[in-house]
Amino acid sequence: MDALQLLKKDKHQFINELMELLRIKSISTDVSYKSEITRAADYLKNKLKIAGVDFAEVIQTNGHPIVYAEKINDPSMPTVLVYGHYDVQPPDPVELWESPPFEPEIRNGKIHARGASDDKGQLYIHIKAFEILMRTNSLKCNVKFLIEGEEEIGSINLRPFVRNNKEKLACDTIIVSDTAMIDSDTPSITVGLRGMSYLEVELTGANRDLHSGIYGGAVPNPINELCRIIASLHDEDGKINISGFYNQVLELSEEQKKELQRIPFNAETYKSDLGLKKIKGENGYTTIERIGYRPTLDVNGIWAGYTGEGKKTVIPAKAFAKISARLVPNQSSEEISKLIISHLKRITPEHLQIKVKKLQGSEFALMPADSDASLSASKAFEKAWGKKPIHTRGGGGISIVTLFQNELNIDPILMGFGLDEDALHSPNESFSLYNFTRGIETVLYFYKYYSDIYKNDNTSI
Repeated sequence: MDALQLLKKDKHQFINELMELLRIKSISTDVSYKSEITRAADYLKNKLKIAGVDFAEVIQTNGHPIVYAEKINDPSMPTVLVYGHYDVQPPDPVELWESPPFEPEIRNGKIHARGASDDKGQLYIHIKAFEILMRTNSLKCNVKFLIEGEEEIGSINLRPFVRNNKEKLACDTIIVSDTAMIDSDTPSITVGLRGMSYLEVELTGANRDLHSGIYGGAVPNPINELCRIIASLHDEDGKINISGFYNQVLELSEEQKKELQRIPFNAETYKSDLGLKKIKGENGYTTIERIGYRPTLDVNGIWAGYTGEGKKTVIPAKAFAKISARLVPNQSSEEISKLIISHLKRITPEHLQIKVKKLQGSEFALMPADSDASLSASKAFEKAWGKKPIHTRGGGGISIVTLFQNELNIDPILMGFGLDEDALHSPNESFSLYNFTRGIETVLYFYKYYSDIYKNDNTSI
């Protein structure tokens, strides 16, 4: 029995195993779920052993454990490092789920549960593909697995682990499946991610909250002033009104623009899905360009004064906002943070005090589309899906990508099998079972094509 026949025979068993993993409440941000975190790590360790690794271990950290496993098949062949994470977001608000978040349910060809797409379903694709290759004696290269339990809280302890274990993690390529395809009919490989500058603004007026009847009209209101400041950050064309903000932006080449034209996009469907009447953004650019290829500046939160039930007529002493900028090549988060802070301080009226605190900074990432591994991934997608994948850039960021680039000197291959409709981090998260099984098939082809480059072997899988 070959690999594809085995996949067809055992796919229902694979889905049942994934459902077992999804029942584990591995919420990383809540310490009350520590035992469930341990349970998830142990589950994956055992499944990797069954799949055929040489050894698997659960490595304790100062936070949640890391699962590591490896199969050194032939030292003369390349080594693939597979990264994934078993931790999940909290399910709140639970009342909006159509079925309990940790009781996976299959509806309309999708498995619904917290972590179904982010990232348990996509991670399990790789474990089952590896198992099939081992059971059919089809694996030619070496494979290592690095699975963490803190991705949803910033990969805090993965960073020192990678820095201190470079020899252990030595590899020729890294595969990450924690991104999305364009749609279920259009495979894609993410070759770029945006960086981010994230700031918190505090604007202060008087030394205490004031009665709005006694003091209204005579003293500055930090809420009013903060709203004016925020409103001034963009011009009428949607451009960011901060001097120097665009200076380092790397514009798209004509070839890249042609590649973007391959991406299917229906504006009416887009608006309908979001409940919008109009799409708005930076003039002169398409929606696709605005999503992943242009920098942004957005207010993510704003609060001040009294917001409880009923009335309390005050002019607050302080007003706050959280502001994030998504960054593209070649913008530096450090430089952009300085520009934003300087701009905010410069336009703040003299009768107010402003404090700006940096909360996070991360850098953009670009991956080549013409490396041996990337070309193998493209060929695998084309074989499994019947279409050449489109190379895209993601609007968000994945911090471990730059970690691997900086510490292991490897450009990861982002082979995502999720969909935008999977509702990541939201109620009713789901993962297409079609994408799950087709994803396994794609990974099987990847190993074949990647191995063929190093060993002139054109046998089928």
